[in-house]
Amino acid sequence: MASISTHVLDTAHGIPAQGVIVELHVVEGHERRQVCRTVTNVNGRTDEPLVTAGRLVPGVYELSCHIGEYFRGRGETLPDPPFLDRVVIRFGIADPAANYHVPLLVSPYGYTTYRGS
Repeated sequence: MASISTHVLDTAHGIPAQGVIVELHVVEGHERRQVCRTVTNVNGRTDEPLVTAGRLVPGVYELSCHIGEYFRGRGETLPDPPFLDRVVIRFGIADPAANYHVPLLVSPYGYTTYRGS
């Protein structure tokens, strides 16, 4: 089913990142419009896809994950400002009939992402 989904893994602790605020925006020219805002569950996933079939259109999107807030909430001592506060992943949707899964693996000082399945 066509959708955009994500999950966040805390590589510093080897666990799913529960409680990360996740925002999805569509980028139209120089403007950003919020599509959804949610929080990751105990598995580091959102309870529902960020966008589902019928609402998915071709274009540029930004996934914003509030990583600094997540690590502060775990009791991590972070510099002020933290090295990573919000991780923003800008990606393109070419085929609105496809599934786009965008995982995020993160620590206080680094991250990686890829197109998953």
